[in-house]
Amino acid sequence: MPTDPSSISARSGSQPPADPAPARRYGNDASGIRRQASEIIKAVLSDPAPEQARARDMLRGYVAAHPGNPEKALAEHLTSLRSLTGSPAGAPPPLPPGAPSDGRHPVDTPDPAAAESVSRIEAVLNGRMLLTAFQPIFDLSTGAVVGVEAFTRFVSDGNDAAAWFAEAADARLGSELEFAALECALAASQHVPPHLYVALKLSPATCLDPLLPELLQASTLSPDRMVLQLTEALTAGQPSALVAALLPLRRSGVRLAVDHVGSYFDSIRHVRQLRPDIIKLDRDLVAGIDSDTLRHAFGASMTGFAEQLGAALIAEGIETGAELAALTGLGVRTGQGYFLGRPSTRPQDWAGWNLAAHGLPTPTNPDGAARS
Repeated sequence: MPTDPSSISARSGSQPPADPAPARRYGNDASGIRRQASEIIKAVLSDPAPEQARARDMLRGYVAAHPGNPEKALAEHLTSLRSLTGSPAGAPPPLPPGAPSDGRHPVDTPDPAAAESVSRIEAVLNGRMLLTAFQPIFDLSTGAVVGVEAFTRFVSDGNDAAAWFAEAADARLGSELEFAALECALAASQHVPPHLYVALKLSPATCLDPLLPELLQASTLSPDRMVLQLTEALTAGQPSALVAALLPLRRSGVRLAVDHVGSYFDSIRHVRQLRPDIIKLDRDLVAGIDSDTLRHAFGASMTGFAEQLGAALIAEGIETGAELAALTGLGVRTGQGYFLGRPSTRPQDWAGWNLAAHGLPTPTNPDGAARS
């Protein structure tokens, strides 16, 4: 029988500290970001095409200007290439700062706004100015914590994570930032109780990156505790590509979750194609499920759908006791949200989830101000 919703705490986790300490530097010269930048540089420099000769010279100049820092060299190279937007067809790329010019091709000046954006993202990447917060995921029938979901927090000017990742994508550094966040989460997972799985939020593009398996294999987190959680809507061709790319990882024990199911039109079809181990019911469908008949009917259908696929169904963003009661009444066995436990960056909070199976703290009323 499901646990009485009032017996599950609204505050088993805590909010990230208001004044986070500077993040420790995760990784080293062998980090995934640095390896990725090195591989890209190697590929560009090995391209024998005569029309790319000037681009190769430009890149060599940046590499020489930043010895031992391939990601910075590559970022400056990409910024210079982007400055060519609007240039006549066939115009050669600019030379790096300080390189001799042959007088035939003026060196373009990078767009100041783009350069500032790249500089901000570089500062985060080079200084590892990010933290990982974990939010507990509960077995709703017992109140035990069964896993955690990793969220990225930035030591910055207060912008939320979504804004940072959007800015990085605009600056064509989205992959680099996502890998940095993944490395941070994998390092922090060492302090999560060993019986809990760790859900790692990744875009489909990162899941298709050939560097991902190498990074996961280098982690101390065992494959059977890893869940790769797809966080974005998929394009038409991505499901089949993901099935093939992730097959070796899934055979090793890594599980796949699809996030935000029900929030976009093709999500159900993509779930059928991917056949994930975990389906995450989107917060927009959980909100008001206790009083909205359409949401309630969709929740019931998703419970049956997940059972047919042999997948676990997790309800996201549970914020009220009434929502929790409705979900457990529908047979949803697993959930997360501010009513159950907030994301926390503090290892002492994570350690406390090791005791959740033995008893739950006295519940308090959630403020309901934000969502998981």
